Amino acid sequence: MASSSEAAGAARTVLCLARELAATGGSMTAESVRLSRKVSLLIHLLEEIRDFAVRDDGRATPPGASTSSVVASPLLCLEELAVALEATKRFLLLSGTHSTGEIFTAVELVRVQLRRQKEKIGAVNLKAFEEIYNIFTFTHVKDLKRHHSFTLEAAQNDITSIIDCELREMVIALAEVNGKSNSEAERVTVLLMDRLNRTCHGDPTQNVKTGISSSCFGSCTVEEQKNESLVIPEDFRCPISLELMRDPVIVSTGQTYERSFIQRWIDCGNQTCPKTQQKLQNLTLTPNFVLRSLIMQWCEANRIEQPHRSANGRARSDGTFEEISGEKSLINGLVSKLSSRSTEELRSAAAEIRSLAKRSTDNRILIAEAGAIPALVSLLWTDDHKTQEHAVTSLLNLSIYDHNKEVIMLAGAIAPIIQVLRCGSMEARENAAAAIFSLSLVDENKITIGGTPGAIEALVELLESGSPRGKKDAATALFNLCIYQGNKPRAVRAGILRPLVKMLKDSTTIGMVDEILTVMSVLVSHQEGKAAISKANTIPLLIDLLRTGQPRNKENATAILLALCKKDNENLACMGRLGAVIPLTEVAKTGTERAKRKATTLLEHLQKLQVL
Repeated sequence: MASSSEAAGAARTVLCLARELAATGGSMTAESVRLSRKVSLLIHLLEEIRDFAVRDDGRATPPGASTSSVVASPLLCLEELAVALEATKRFLLLSGTHSTGEIFTAVELVRVQLRRQKEKIGAVNLKAFEEIYNIFTFTHVKDLKRHHSFTLEAAQNDITSIIDCELREMVIALAEVNGKSNSEAERVTVLLMDRLNRTCHGDPTQNVKTGISSSCFGSCTVEEQKNESLVIPEDFRCPISLELMRDPVIVSTGQTYERSFIQRWIDCGNQTCPKTQQKLQNLTLTPNFVLRSLIMQWCEANRIEQPHRSANGRARSDGTFEEISGEKSLINGLVSKLSSRSTEELRSAAAEIRSLAKRSTDNRILIAEAGAIPALVSLLWTDDHKTQEHAVTSLLNLSIYDHNKEVIMLAGAIAPIIQVLRCGSMEARENAAAAIFSLSLVDENKITIGGTPGAIEALVELLESGSPRGKKDAATALFNLCIYQGNKPRAVRAGILRPLVKMLKDSTTIGMVDEILTVMSVLVSHQEGKAAISKANTIPLLIDLLRTGQPRNKENATAILLALCKKDNENLACMGRLGAVIPLTEVAKTGTERAKRKATTLLEHLQKLQVL
């Protein structure tokens, strides 16, 4: 028998949990913060419950009411609330220790496994659940006798021999949810059994466990039963979903995944291989044609339908088809207009393709399949600036789909894109720089683009004289190209340090400090880049950033300074003379983890130099 003191104790426990959860939201994700705030709204209510329980402790029970009837029910509610808050606490801890991508992948995996388990063993029970739910929801129990010619007593004789405990518990649970009495639950059980008896009578495929025929609530075909008995080879399963792969792709670590699942993993910001936990050197997804062919052969041998692309639809990762024929005829018509002699018609068709390519991956695939890319590349040479702008932006949008990058490169797009980068309208130049960035995400394209005469020079020119957006696009493209070691001296010889230092001095470019330092941090790893950065008198500017910059700026500035002083006592002495010790000491105490390590190493070098 529960007492008021027990209720007060339970209230205190729940209140402590709520306060703990409300205090954890500060370092969590936005979703977790919102959840902890909602929990905090319970605190005042729980304080009232606690105080009431404390005041009530020791009082006499009202006449006609037992202690258990007064206290037990609230106590049970508090215990259930405590369980819910404990679950919330576990969720918040999970979201604090794992990335959004990891949680998404875990949830997605559980969802897939549950779906597969349901398909294998739960289909009958699921159909039974739906049937019972429909009876409670849509049937007036008082009318059951009128609609069914049987008596409760006669039907109850067969219940124990036909229906098992799981099905009975299902009926009782749904009766409680729908506010039905026990007698009404029995009547529904009888109704259900009447339907089962009429359906299962004489059925040789009757389920031994539940007494339910496979035809009662939906049946599995012979083909489905055969498929369930098949064991899918492990190499044919995606490591994330554990399902048969339809569109296998290879990541930089050599592991193969289903395209849709690994793409979602990457879209969540993850930079590691889910299976090996190795850092992905690039985000390129290369189709695994050999494995796909093997999977198709296996499916054909086992008579399993293998979704494939057709004229009217495209297979999703779950094997269903997505109708995309609506845009296909429109796209074919537009592509045919790209060979028109009318400037107006060319401009209009290029503008439409630009818009369609922006909308979806399916459109990007269809536009490329219709042969638009070579035609768009030809339009880059046109004298009409607006047509040129639409064409280069279309290519930018199309390049988002990885396979199209290869088609664009094979169509000889780099030379005309560089021409647009030099002579096009400002918007066309911005989008040309963005297109170079997108194409250079493929490692071999970094080499091709960097080695094309005038490519890096045109980007440096945009970095120096372009619009704010153009400068950002140029800086991003140059950074990506300079990841390849051979492009670093090319960028230095093209004069990249001049606009970088100029923007670093100009306070109006404060929004680009991060981009500038990121490019410098790549260049400084090459001896020619290091010499150019030292010669450009950047050390005072970098030390100033240690004092006034944002945490990320301080981190990059510290890393560049450390690279500049490596085996270079002259640069190290210059830092000492310019008073770098004080800001470096501050960064070593309060900076990011990487900044602390770099600053500590720099301070050690400065200390050794003073000793010498």
